[in-house]
Amino acid sequence: MAQTKAAPRPAGEGESRAPGGRDAPLRLDDFLPYQLNVAASVVSQALSKIYADRYGIGVPEWRVLVTLGEFESMTGKAVGKHSHMHKTKVSRAVALLERRKLVARRVNRADLREAFLSLTPAGHNIYSDLAPIALDFARQLLDTVDAADRAALDRALKKLTERSAQLAADIASRHGLR
Repeated sequence: MAQTKAAPRPAGEGESRAPGGRDAPLRLDDFLPYQLNVAASVVSQALSKIYADRYGIGVPEWRVLVTLGEFESMTGKAVGKHSHMHKTKVSRAVALLERRKLVARRVNRADLREAFLSLTPAGHNIYSDLAPIALDFARQLLDTVDAADRAALDRALKKLTERSAQLAADIASRHGLR
């Protein structure tokens, strides 16, 4: 990966010793789950400035819109699973997108408890407008990684995602959780 120079830290920040002179057994800045979360958060915040400024939607609405743009029609449950969002967030995002006439709901005759969601023509217009902008954002982001390292980064991210899901399932089964 391309090396970037870290911003200077204020005196005392980032030292390996905890207050009181003890060695810290866990340093948040060096903790992989924290690093991944920070990277995801910063990337999401930067990208969200584009669609928030242009269309007044937030991250959950963006994820629903893009998921429906990709798959055309899905249930809210399927959108949540694909986008890794809790059902409450999906429901709120869908409600906002429906009020804005960007998403339409169609009853599932096989299961009346759920509905199929799809983009309206206005929703498709936003998706079509934002897709190339989002892809350009991703390209600019990936340009910071050396071309020779991109396949390794992709493999590493997939492995970390798969392993995290496996660890979560293992922990849940040990503790009798779902």
